[in-house]
Amino acid sequence: MRREISLKKGLDLNLKGSIDKSDTTPVAVGRVAVVPDDFQGFVPKLDVKEGDEVTQGQSLMHDKNAEAVKLASPVAGVVKAIVRGDRRKIMRVEIDACREKNGTTTFEVNPDSAESIKAALMESGLWALMRQRPYDIVPNVAKQPRDIFVTAFDSAPLAPDLSLYVKGKEKEIEAGTKALKMLTPGNVYISVRKGEDIKVPQQATEVLVSGPHPSGNAGVQAANIAPVDKGDTVWTLDIVTLARIGDLMLNRTVDWNVTVAVTGPEVYEPRYVSTVAGAEIAPLLEGNVKSDDRHHRIISGNVLTGITTSGDGFIHYPYRQITVIAEGDDVDEFMGWASMSPNKMSVSRSFPSWFMRKKSFAPDARINGGRRAMIMSGEYDKVLPMDILPEYLIKAAIARDIDKMEQLGIYEIAPEDMALCEYVDPSKIEIQKIIRDALDYMRKELDD
Repeated sequence: MRREISLKKGLDLNLKGSIDKSDTTPVAVGRVAVVPDDFQGFVPKLDVKEGDEVTQGQSLMHDKNAEAVKLASPVAGVVKAIVRGDRRKIMRVEIDACREKNGTTTFEVNPDSAESIKAALMESGLWALMRQRPYDIVPNVAKQPRDIFVTAFDSAPLAPDLSLYVKGKEKEIEAGTKALKMLTPGNVYISVRKGEDIKVPQQATEVLVSGPHPSGNAGVQAANIAPVDKGDTVWTLDIVTLARIGDLMLNRTVDWNVTVAVTGPEVYEPRYVSTVAGAEIAPLLEGNVKSDDRHHRIISGNVLTGITTSGDGFIHYPYRQITVIAEGDDVDEFMGWASMSPNKMSVSRSFPSWFMRKKSFAPDARINGGRRAMIMSGEYDKVLPMDILPEYLIKAAIARDIDKMEQLGIYEIAPEDMALCEYVDPSKIEIQKIIRDALDYMRKELDD
């Protein structure tokens, strides 16, 4: 079965530093980290201590509220450090990979039993790689999804080509689709960018998607296929996770190898590198960041939704992109944010760059202006292809008005869906943080 959706609203940011070849450079794995904060809704409790030897796939921590849900080690090695923050909060677990230690955890699973599949997904760590709407959290083990939405492409700025990740993994995708189909009474939708050659299994509904970013967001696809209403639960994931689920069904192990796109205007050679989930960033960037005396911002992810990290940090979930841009705090620019330079990227017609649609830009991290009262400009509506009123939803979120948020579509929104609204916002409001805080507040008030 096939469906087709064409999205008109959105915005593609044309940045320098895109990858123009599909060759992959292998990078040796030294240290990796698992960060609980990458998995919203997961409350960590340790299963290991410093100095413990672990195998690939072994549990490092479990969820206090659902003990069966685990976060697993992507490599075999030794627990080097358990880093804590304020009030002894677990910030990350660091593991030194041991090349001599090749142990891999195997999992018992019956691909014809829904309960067995659920148990294996939770034990292996793959459950935590999926997301639930509402609230954009690790799925609640007690709730059955109405439908499951899989995105097979990433439309974010400088995003990698996901079809390269799953090339030759048709059997794994089919096995993963079959497994997910066992977990829902509804449909498994796999959304493919129109024109891309990804074979969708018969058990799933194929959706051909065209349009600018955020067309690749699974939540946006869900809103245009079968919207989430109050009382509904749906799951979202990407096709790379789907292939991992299929690998678990076929081989009883999990493949934690990843291909990371190293991108951005401050990179000498944008390229793909092969490593493992949670790997150190420094070896992936070694010798490839421009030495132009500018301060650099290293982002694990894309420029809209990624996490700012240091050069000695680690890649964060979903483990597929690193972007390096200029920080901008060392720039002394004539007229500052009001400069009319054609090199300044803007969506406003007041700037020459608006007319240069094919030009690639190298923006820095400055917000170009101070935060101010929210302006009802209508700009958000131009970049959000969902049937909601974003400005009113944001106001309701700030006011913690649960009834209004429900009426305005909070259940189908995730912070990443609002990232472009934050980018075009003339008020410089932290919209993604506002939505994240509102979702956490609603979950605490309504689900506890």
